[in-house]
Amino acid sequence: MTRNRTSTAAPDLAALSRSLDGAGEVREAGPGDAVDGVPAAAVVRPTSIAGASAVLREATGQGLVTVARGAGTALDWGCPPERVDLLLDVTRLNRLVEHEAGDLVVVAEAGLALRDLQEAVGEAGQELVADVPRARYTAGSTVGGALATAASGPRRLQRLALRDLVLGATVVLADGTVATSGGKVVKNVAGYDLAKIMTGSYGTLGIIVRAAFRLHPVRPARAYVLRTGPLEEVADLAREVIGSQLAPAAVEIDRQAGSDEAVLAVLLEGTGDAVAARAAETAALVGGAVGEEPAWWARLPVGDTTAKATATLMGVNALLRAARSAEQAHGAAVAVRGSAVGVLHAGITTPTAAALAGVVTRLRAAAPGPGEGTVTVLTAPAELRAGLDVWGPVGGLELMRGIKQRLDPGRNLAPGRFVGGI
Repeated sequence: MTRNRTSTAAPDLAALSRSLDGAGEVREAGPGDAVDGVPAAAVVRPTSIAGASAVLREATGQGLVTVARGAGTALDWGCPPERVDLLLDVTRLNRLVEHEAGDLVVVAEAGLALRDLQEAVGEAGQELVADVPRARYTAGSTVGGALATAASGPRRLQRLALRDLVLGATVVLADGTVATSGGKVVKNVAGYDLAKIMTGSYGTLGIIVRAAFRLHPVRPARAYVLRTGPLEEVADLAREVIGSQLAPAAVEIDRQAGSDEAVLAVLLEGTGDAVAARAAETAALVGGAVGEEPAWWARLPVGDTTAKATATLMGVNALLRAARSAEQAHGAAVAVRGSAVGVLHAGITTPTAAALAGVVTRLRAAAPGPGEGTVTVLTAPAELRAGLDVWGPVGGLELMRGIKQRLDPGRNLAPGRFVGGI
């Protein structure tokens, strides 16, 4: 089926405004109101969860397609939606609802910027370990946006990914139902862990409006150990560090495009003397030296196309080698950077769509399936993305479609943005 990504339904702005009952505003969309190149017809900014619920109920009643937007730092991730009749901007849902420092728990609305949340909990010597890409963090990436895209970064090695830190979520479904699950909520929805299934769903199942997270105490000292070497050697050393008793907070690899070498960077966190001792042990183990935080730390590699590649611990070396062979075979530049535990990103620059498809195919051959690894194209120029399978093999697709059918039977929430046209 050919999807029209430009035509939109005509929203009844007056009815949408009435549904808010003063809890927000509605306006016609402007030139900057688009999702991955698909222009919106109208924009709504609710100021309360009740307002978000009422306006979404009205939008779905009008047959509109609604797409959520936070700071807009990842609106070009995933696939373009089939259309955007209504852009639901959550940035006025930006309260820090509760911070129970003694329990290491924070509850925040979806439009709160992560940097503002970190500043608030940091006053108690705590942090949410949500290492979203630094460019997104600086640009104001929100709680809801980070969850919707399943963002994570270097320190997931020791303290897990954001999806593992979310205790509960409040979500507005397409029909306006306010659903909750997990901890720090009043009403649970039987059968679904909404916090988990919404994480990484790109707003296709429901719109996250509030979430509760587990925090960690800020560790007062940190040190970096760096080592540059051949690809296979660096991958082997990374596995040694991960399997050691050194308890690294992060083990990252950076392989620049065109290089047969990579940089290993190990982060140690804790108290001063203990960190210094562990850093010295790590440097001896890998044959490296204690140094400063690398300039590339927590940043996505540069390229016209960005892909997320996962692999088993043993499969990281294969991904690095596949990047090099893809460059040689397709005249491409493929930079690879990320966690040696097996969650990396590739920055890919290719001359043609065929070359990009060839690079992605080679990377997927090194990460051959959901059980052993995957390669997902997050962003790509429209002229190169046409005809490209951006998601690749995905396990449980029929289950995902069943959840979509249950939660959004009319396909009113960002249809087409997620895997399988969901």
